Amino acid sequence: MNFTTKIPIQKYEHAITYDSKIMLLGSCFAESMGKKFEYFKFHATTNPFGILFNPVSLAKIVERCVQKNYFTENDILFHNELWHCFEVHSELSHPDKNTLLTSLNDLINTTYQQLTKSTHLIITFGTAWVYRNIETNELVANCHKVPQKQFVKELLSPEIIAQSIESILFAISVLNPNCKCICTVSPVRHLKDGFTENTLSKAHLIAALHKTITNNPSPINYFPSYEIMMDELRDYRFYAEDLLHPNQTAIDYIWIQFFENYISESVFGLMNEICTIQKGLQHRPFHADTTQHQQFLIDLKTKMTTVQNKLPFISFD
Repeated sequence: MNFTTKIPIQKYEHAITYDSKIMLLGSCFAESMGKKFEYFKFHATTNPFGILFNPVSLAKIVERCVQKNYFTENDILFHNELWHCFEVHSELSHPDKNTLLTSLNDLINTTYQQLTKSTHLIITFGTAWVYRNIETNELVANCHKVPQKQFVKELLSPEIIAQSIESILFAISVLNPNCKCICTVSPVRHLKDGFTENTLSKAHLIAALHKTITNNPSPINYFPSYEIMMDELRDYRFYAEDLLHPNQTAIDYIWIQFFENYISESVFGLMNEICTIQKGLQHRPFHADTTQHQQFLIDLKTKMTTVQNKLPFISFD
């Protein structure tokens, strides 16, 4: 007897291997996926400009990096004793203006270099709800706790979202035509916007993505992480205590669906070896001085050396 509906996922034509170089951008679920790639020691970079939720802001930062359009003093503001930039996450804010600008522009340079070498770009779109700065008429990625009266809340139309996705694809294709793009919609529930409003937001994102996939000749693929959460898991026991974010069980489940279909089977064995090592590194013995534990450390070191001989770029520090 089946107690869930299994979503069919087609094997990805451009499978990821340990030779792949991956860039992950987008919402907090991109961070969850990025941690999985990091755990298994793939070449992966996640959200260099911090978490970005909406497609317009993602398109803006990608275009800025591809064009090397550096930040200036006109792009930052001072609020609550810190300098901020409306285009990036608050984690990058800094008390010193020049330090912030230098950091942001260094990130443009490093992200540009990473995008030129990336084989896969994975983008997680979180919401279609955005905030427009009344003074500049620009959509912002983060309000940085600036008073709400300075912004107007809007819902992006599927047409605007599709244009943003196409802008990302075009910018990447100009810089690196061999880079493959995988898009998904975050399974995180944005209930601060409202229940119906969250559903509407996800619907706009999904409609825009599928329109883009249908009409765009560039290599773009849709991974159904939102649908897996909604239709396969479909239970509050798969949410964290806030009942908004997928818990670790759900993240692990969605990751399994991803790696089984998007990562080459040729590296499954190596991933298993790395997983064994990671579990060994996390082990905390009750009696560290015993002969048994010392032998365990020797065996673990041997396993690490074996993997590093196959993949010299890997570090277990």
